[in-house]
Amino acid sequence: MGKKILIVDDAMFMRKMIRKILEEDGYTDLEEARDGEAALELFEPFDPDLVLLDITMPGKSGLEVLEELLARRPQTKVVMCSAVGQESTVQQALTLGALDFIVKPFKPDEFKRTVAHYLR
Repeated sequence: MGKKILIVDDAMFMRKMIRKILEEDGYTDLEEARDGEAALELFEPFDPDLVLLDITMPGKSGLEVLEELLARRPQTKVVMCSAVGQESTVQQALTLGALDFIVKPFKPDEFKRTVAHYLR
């Protein structure tokens, strides 16, 4: 598909699940980061078209990473991934510049639709 996606989540099983869903949908240019620091290191060399960013991570939170990514490249497309019950944090992420959020656990079809929407 030619679109680059950066998956940022501290849970390996979640990164693997997201990767599997994306690969099933034809995406092949994928990178994974286990935390915010790794995401920031990968961001510029990888130059993703979309960042899927967990909110709650050790070290830098998803909100901190979001702010840094958008400071570096304001046109970056970021979709936050959050667990149910983080509505105020999700609202804060949207205010900071995230395009959308996906609530975990998510349904693969809804996830695919959201990703495809922002990669058009």
